Amino acid sequence: MYPTISHLLFDLFGVNIPLPIQTFGFWVAIAFLAASYVITKELKRKEEEGFLKTSIVKITIGKPLNTYEILGSLISGFLIGFKLIEAIFHYEDLVANPQDFILSSRGNFLGGIVIAGLSVYLKWDENKKSRLATPKEIKKTIHPYELVGNMTMIAAVSGIIGAKIFHNLENIGAFIADPISQLISFSGLTFYGGLIVGAFSVIWYAKRYKINILQLIDSAAPALILAYGIGRIGCQMSGDGDWGIDNTAPKPDWMAFLPDWMWSYTFPHNVINSGVPIEGCVGNFCMELSNPVWPTAFYEVVMCLLIFSFMWAIRKYIRVPGVLFCIYLGLNGIERFFIEKIRINTEYNIFGGITQAEIISSCLVFFGLVGSIYLLRLPKKI
Repeated sequence: MYPTISHLLFDLFGVNIPLPIQTFGFWVAIAFLAASYVITKELKRKEEEGFLKTSIVKITIGKPLNTYEILGSLISGFLIGFKLIEAIFHYEDLVANPQDFILSSRGNFLGGIVIAGLSVYLKWDENKKSRLATPKEIKKTIHPYELVGNMTMIAAVSGIIGAKIFHNLENIGAFIADPISQLISFSGLTFYGGLIVGAFSVIWYAKRYKINILQLIDSAAPALILAYGIGRIGCQMSGDGDWGIDNTAPKPDWMAFLPDWMWSYTFPHNVINSGVPIEGCVGNFCMELSNPVWPTAFYEVVMCLLIFSFMWAIRKYIRVPGVLFCIYLGLNGIERFFIEKIRINTEYNIFGGITQAEIISSCLVFFGLVGSIYLLRLPKKI
């Protein structure tokens, strides 16, 4: 396992480069970038084909800085300087435990003041160049694809909050035992929580610019499954606990040509330090599972990439808005429902034992099926 990017670089090239970048976080960032690229590409295509329209907004140019802009620049500059200068002088501490370092009260007060002052000056200087004696109002044309950056940021922030909320609801015992640690931890994220909260947040934002919501979610559908699959690469490579139940069965003969870890794995050096100590290992991340388990994150990577390829291939042939997103709901729900059968998760004591993900994935399949039928029967009203 590769808890950090430094571990990966050392394994690949034999070079020890201390970097404060966790492997899971790295792949989450790649997932958002990939999703942004796919959505941008789709929104441009739909606008060129006449399915999406631009919007006109009124903006005022030439205004001097207001109090909120100055305060925002001041506070953000101070926080950046407070942490950045401390990190430069104590880089080893940052590399050893980035999460604790970032979330701690440690910082360089003088660095914060200097960077805050520089931030305000640069903001003021930039504003001075565009300031007018009399501010004027102009109309600006906004293309839907130009909003992808903002939508990605909204999806990232609200999605992480939703993923954290759903994870703590699913693991309420651990949350009650240590609520602060569970809230601020970078691990412990439930995809469906992020999907639900992130989706509603982006839809709310898109409505402000009068973007056709059905066309928007169709554009996002392939990107969502792709991002999910890429994120699961981070889960597999870091060993973040998103693995399956014990699998002590011998690898089938038909899988003989594949690496053993594709069948079962003990996740040595996993990032959450779960399992038993590894003999001879010293330092952080020296644990591995006592029994091999199903590498469910890897299976989801494969399934998500297959689903993405299928959706990307059919997207131009689906002419009824919203249907492609319904297909995504159904396929994603089916994929997650069946992977839950071999995946470790908290079960609710209903229906003979069922997980939160199984409940939500079943709902996704239902809404995907019903939504497709409804939209296909009423194409002219969309």
